[in-house]
Amino acid sequence: MAGEQVRRDERGQVSVSLIAVVPALIVAGLAAIQFALAGHAALSAAHAARAAARASYLGADPTAAARAALPPSFRAAARVRTIDDRAEVEVEAPLALPFLPPIPVSAGAELGPAGGEPDG
Repeated sequence: MAGEQVRRDERGQVSVSLIAVVPALIVAGLAAIQFALAGHAALSAAHAARAAARASYLGADPTAAARAALPPSFRAAARVRTIDDRAEVEVEAPLALPFLPPIPVSAGAELGPAGGEPDG
């Protein structure tokens, strides 16, 4: 009888533990997804900044080059700044949850002549 009483008291313990752990696992999963999305945005911004710097160095339109190098989802809201042969591109990382604040991600690149010496 005493053994049955102890077993009956512990019957719902697994359910209570599961209810406590599942929200933490969901939050951890969403955080991992958000970090991956921010990383993708950072890599995309770096690629676009290199394209803009290359275009600026060659005398082409750096803003058009940066937007062409970005994935379509980043093109409309991208901000491109150039000073001489340096380009900076800022995009907003996609959000895993819509109530999160915007996460701006930026990257810069500079392209100049080999060795840092001007041509001529």
